[in-house]
Amino acid sequence: MRFRHPLLSSLVVCLTLFVGQAQEYASRSERELFAAVNRERGAQGLPTLRWNSALADAARRHAQIMAAHQSISHQFPGEPSLPVRVSRAGASYMALAENVAEAPNPVEIHSLWMHSPGHRANILDRNMDSIGIAVIERNGEFYAVEDFSKAKITSAYLAP
Repeated sequence: MRFRHPLLSSLVVCLTLFVGQAQEYASRSERELFAAVNRERGAQGLPTLRWNSALADAARRHAQIMAAHQSISHQFPGEPSLPVRVSRAGASYMALAENVAEAPNPVEIHSLWMHSPGHRANILDRNMDSIGIAVIERNGEFYAVEDFSKAKITSAYLAP
């Protein structure tokens, strides 16, 4: 894509670098799950999800708590709810969903999600456009969280 306005070209380059760097910090397991989700969506003719660092931060904090408890849950006693966790991480959203799992490896985690109607529905939700993923390994088990959102569009994104 070619842009005629130099400022717009610079903005596109900066945004591309930022997205690339954000995914660079994701672990191998997180990148595997991200690719698997977008493969599933592509196979259904759905648009790919964008990586969202704020969602990934919220997911990471929750995955760490699950690993510490050696259990999975969408919310542990005393832990904030998903909307609060995501907002505190800096994400703006119109809709949210979350998948959590524990398994010996990321491939099995993705398989579990795809064979669960509710988790599969989150992955293939055509209204979602963003995702953040976290995977924490503890004692040979992987604790994974996928946080999905439909990004909130503010007036800054609207055309004049």
